[in-house]
Amino acid sequence: MKKIMLLMILALSVFMCSVQKEEKKEEKNADGIPEKIVVGLDDSFVPMGFKNEKGEIVGFDIDLARAVAQKLGVEVEFKPINWDSKILDLNGGNIDLIWNGLTITEERKKETEMTKPYFTSHQLIVVKAGSSINTKADLAGKNVGSQTESSGEEAVKKSGDDKKFKEFKTYAQYDQAFMDLDAGRVDAIIADEVLAKYTKKTKETQANKELYKILSENYGEEEYGIAAKKGNTKLIEAVNKAIEELKADGTYQKIYSKWFKD
Repeated sequence: MKKIMLLMILALSVFMCSVQKEEKKEEKNADGIPEKIVVGLDDSFVPMGFKNEKGEIVGFDIDLARAVAQKLGVEVEFKPINWDSKILDLNGGNIDLIWNGLTITEERKKETEMTKPYFTSHQLIVVKAGSSINTKADLAGKNVGSQTESSGEEAVKKSGDDKKFKEFKTYAQYDQAFMDLDAGRVDAIIADEVLAKYTKKTKETQANKELYKILSENYGEEEYGIAAKKGNTKLIEAVNKAIEELKADGTYQKIYSKWFKD
């Protein structure tokens, strides 16, 4: 009898804990917005969201997300995630938003709620300085890299050019791709314009010499958006409105100028 009572008490305790956890998770303000928004990001995606030398998560998207949270009167938490499982994290409730240079695509619009575009970029081709690769056609028979489940990977596969490469290698993070480019294990990288230009400028400043070349041809223009779980329209509408206000009052431009001086 005592064993049965103990089991019943244990089961009740577990149930109450899960209920309390769920209630805490669902805390929302009067507008139906979470009191704390958890933002999922790839913390190596410079300069949008990345860890600096102190281990702090910084970047354009980080500053913009903080400004949006301030407008909404809520807290914001930044949670590093595996970029190739970002939709699973979103749908599983581990994060409220994917906000880190996320390209708007038809597929993503179908599986998530997405904001209006807030940033425009391109998919660039990066090679080592002095490389004989000057055009897309020159990539035939070469080893090319990009990030797994990235817009760069998608753009290349959509074009069919990956079938012409010797190997199309994908990486969990772009810094790994740049390491392989530096070591000669790949001949080129397909990367987001903001990341490619920021990495080029930073590494060349440190080395005090030219290290990379960005080709004039690219894999297309793209627009960045912020994604929430399908059906969470209130949060997306609130973020859209906040960004519009930040653009109108000059805050957006101030943040932009901080991270994109050129």
